[in-house]
Amino acid sequence: MLSKNKSRFISSLQKKRVREEEGLFIIEGDKIVKEFLAAGVPLKTLVAKKEFISGLTTTSREQISEIEDATYEELKHISTLKTPHNALAIVRIPHKEMNVPAMLGNLCVCLDSVQDPGNLGTIIRAAAWFGIANIVCSPDCVDVFNPKVVQATMGAILHVNVFYSGLKSFLEEALQNKTVVYGTVLDGEPVYSQNLAESGVILLGNESRGISPGLMPLITYKISIPGAGRGIPGIESLNVGMAASVIFSEFRRKSAGSVNI
Repeated sequence: MLSKNKSRFISSLQKKRVREEEGLFIIEGDKIVKEFLAAGVPLKTLVAKKEFISGLTTTSREQISEIEDATYEELKHISTLKTPHNALAIVRIPHKEMNVPAMLGNLCVCLDSVQDPGNLGTIIRAAAWFGIANIVCSPDCVDVFNPKVVQATMGAILHVNVFYSGLKSFLEEALQNKTVVYGTVLDGEPVYSQNLAESGVILLGNESRGISPGLMPLITYKISIPGAGRGIPGIESLNVGMAASVIFSEFRRKSAGSVNI
């Protein structure tokens, strides 16, 4: 049975301040919990139905410091979802150092003030699919360890490094390193007609405001995703998560064809 204190503590991890103070975050769902275990990530606490716990292997059990069995109602009380899954776990926030030269030697992504948890989760998932290992977020982006972000990544958070840093200094360093910065803007050149580099920085902006004016001078090439037509009521642009997927795909398509700048 899950104690009230434990229940309150788990619920408190939905707040960024508490996550930062405790150095912990929540993962939720049978699939993502199993993926973390398969990746060898230790779990501080697992809260799950008895049938989920009984299905764990000995190796998986050794990765878990504390196992709490819980009923559906107990899981519902601490879940961030309308319909809870069979398992929820608390994981330590990993400490990762930015290696800027190594990051600039490959394709990486910068996100300017992305606010929606679903969008960040989608971008992380797309980055993992297309083999992009690093994302740099401006400090005002939504927290990557927000439960809704983690849920939206569907486990891809295991495969992508997400950092928070001032984008101006990062992009300035990229340019000093002769790294190309691609900015996604509505009036950019169609991405499909561009010779895209195998390495570089892809800069994506805020959901409503786009890329901040202060970062615009740091863009080497402005690119866009052309639609079938402009001026469609209610469809002024693509959602930033959708746009990221299209852009990443085009970079990888050009890379596979060995097209270089």
